[in-house]
Amino acid sequence: MSSSSRPEDHRRKWDREEYEKLARKRLMDDFDDDSNKDLSPVKREMLKQRDYRVDLDSKLGKSVVITKATPSSQSGGYYCNVCDCVVKDSINFLDHINGKKHQRNLGMSMKIERSSLDQVKKRFETNKKKMEEKKKDYDLEQRLRELKEEEEKLKEYRKEKKKEKKRKHDDLDDEPQHDEMAALMGFSGFGSSKK
Repeated sequence: MSSSSRPEDHRRKWDREEYEKLARKRLMDDFDDDSNKDLSPVKREMLKQRDYRVDLDSKLGKSVVITKATPSSQSGGYYCNVCDCVVKDSINFLDHINGKKHQRNLGMSMKIERSSLDQVKKRFETNKKKMEEKKKDYDLEQRLRELKEEEEKLKEYRKEKKKEKKRKHDDLDDEPQHDEMAALMGFSGFGSSKK
């Protein structure tokens, strides 16, 4: 084939100058938008303890009919209204609500406030007071219960002792009659190993 029979170049040609102008314009527009925006990072609240109880067992053991028209909040599993998602079991739900994505949607960072020495001392004092109160309540109620139980056990023990004495006494009275009966019948005993 000769070079003269080659068809014209069918590839597309780009106007570089025009596209360079468009790129510069786009960069300038982006720069203007960025200068108008507030570039300070979003300040999130420190991670804090939950002040509500997580309900894991309200739906336990219940059956629900789910259709195509059932909203996702009422479908099977645990629904998180903050993240608008459904989690299938309780362990994964707890992992989700303690996770980074959920906490970020609540407006919290995963950083924890550092406690001061005074805060720690106060916390120890309150916990100590709670333990002492529980111990006092426990002492009164528990001691009364323990005393009643000991009295009942002592009564049971005495009853058992009396029954045991009575059984032994009855067994001693019954043995001579059996020996006499065995001798009359012509053999030495009724198979007992005691003699």
